[in-house]
Amino acid sequence: MTLRESDAFVFFGATGDLAHKKIFPALYAMVHRGGPEIPIIGIARAGWTLQDLVARARDSVQHSGDYEPECFAKLVSRLRYVDGDYADPSTFARLREALNGAQRPIHYLAIPPSLFASVVQGLAASGCAADARVIVEKPFGRDLATAEALDRTLHAVFPESSIFRIDHYLGKEAVQNLLYFRFANTFLEPIWNRQYVKDVQLTMAESFGVQGRGAFYEEVGAIRDVVQNHLLQVIALLAMDPPVGHEPEAMQAEKLRLFRAMRPLEPRDVVRGQFRGYRDEPGVAPDSQVETYAALRLHIDTWRWADVPFYIRTGKNLPITATEVVVNLKTPPLAIFGGDDSMPANHFRLRLSPEVVIATGALVKRNGEEMHGEPVELVARHQTVSEKSPYERLLGDAIRGDTSLFTQDDCVEAAWRVVEPVLRDPMPVVDYEPGSWGPNAARAVVDCGGSWHDPRPERPAPP
Repeated sequence: MTLRESDAFVFFGATGDLAHKKIFPALYAMVHRGGPEIPIIGIARAGWTLQDLVARARDSVQHSGDYEPECFAKLVSRLRYVDGDYADPSTFARLREALNGAQRPIHYLAIPPSLFASVVQGLAASGCAADARVIVEKPFGRDLATAEALDRTLHAVFPESSIFRIDHYLGKEAVQNLLYFRFANTFLEPIWNRQYVKDVQLTMAESFGVQGRGAFYEEVGAIRDVVQNHLLQVIALLAMDPPVGHEPEAMQAEKLRLFRAMRPLEPRDVVRGQFRGYRDEPGVAPDSQVETYAALRLHIDTWRWADVPFYIRTGKNLPITATEVVVNLKTPPLAIFGGDDSMPANHFRLRLSPEVVIATGALVKRNGEEMHGEPVELVARHQTVSEKSPYERLLGDAIRGDTSLFTQDDCVEAAWRVVEPVLRDPMPVVDYEPGSWGPNAARAVVDCGGSWHDPRPERPAPP
């Protein structure tokens, strides 16, 4: 299938924080790599001029390690600005003029979801939505009902094939590496199933707290913030079957099948924690029941994964900042060598951040006459020279019309169906000490006396 590139990039909320931190650096990087030479039109209701927007863009990208005045000048030459209220039809009339005949624009709604309806309706009424695409930022609702309402707002004007729901986590090089590792290596497929895999663990740990964003965090919590989106997406990449075909729709179809096979969570599957001191944060209720930690047991009802538990854990104020997957394999059916019953099983360990590491856990014979073993890891570290940022990768894909790394409406709604039972009727949070691995109750989430794999700092590679 031939994808048609967008011929103009429009971003609403051009004076906002997201534009400053992510969008301008991504656009600059795309220009630096010789990216698409199309108009870039910022829209906001700030009373700014184009000169103000240029100054904002310069402040955004000037601290980049590869900042070059000539490259920034190229970015500025493509930059346009429209100032006005999103509810005012004249704003969209000026946008129509700024598009200057562009036929396939892409509109990035870097604005609060409460403003989506006004912007989408304004685009439609002005003719700016015809043959156009739209990018929306997570969160995609805060529950199933609001996600469905958001989809109705978007679908009133844009077909699903023209809607790009951006989750920056899917654009990370490490997550892409995980997907490649799954399907580019033949040795995995024969054992990547319930016959050989005992369990799968995914930990996203952060060593810091809410960093002054208590009021924001009170509205989301760990499950809404990262489980429903980032972490369930990673599980989908780990557990999905190979796509049938090379089109982006093939990848989406397999992910959707996997999401629909995820069993909705039950209270017994989840432990919600809150670090001591969270309620002292500004903007946090003194009796807050918002979780800063979640541990859960997920089941995927497919022939490949039936009865294999998937464990997900995330939290703030944990001992380390790292995201890591561990796939534990089953032990051999017989212990041929005496005394090896206590040896750990084989495993695959995939470190997604802060560094990219792929490791295989194996047993080797210990030196000496006795047939005794010891565990070792075979480690491969992935070095990147000029890695694209997630936003650069995703914006480039959206402009080209490639939906592979974006989330479709059915997947979003299916993910909400997985977590909604424990959001609708949550169990009370359990306190845990900052710097610990969370509440003791989380140990019971792991079945049959197993234990969580705690990520550790990576040892530096030998010179």
